[in-house]
Amino acid sequence: HVQLVESGGGLVQPGGSLRLSCGASGSIYGDACVGWLRQAPGKEREGVAFARNNGQTTYADSVAGRFTVSKVNEKNTLYLRMNSLKVEDTAMYYCAADVSRYCSGGHAPHFYQYWGQGTQVTVS
Repeated sequence: HVQLVESGGGLVQPGGSLRLSCGASGSIYGDACVGWLRQAPGKEREGVAFARNNGQTTYADSVAGRFTVSKVNEKNTLYLRMNSLKVEDTAMYYCAADVSRYCSGGHAPHFYQYWGQGTQVTVS
């Protein structure tokens, strides 16, 4: 069973930056497809940034060029660097992992079996 724990959220002004971290209970980041998703009040959960197990990264159009996903396998930690934050980036951010044998790195929530508890990001 995999446990994911996010940290790093907070309140930031528009144009500011934050870095989110997601620690895993085991050494999963080398084999799994992992990523960040977010959910704003009254909206569906949406994919933000993803790292496949081959190292490829993909981003939602709304964050491309501003957000960067990275991972340090030796530390079992996934990161999301968020720059030029906008009010519309305000949401609960979740890290997630797909540990299936042929993970796709897709952006939809249903691809992911393990989730963190979320960390709140407020841009105001």
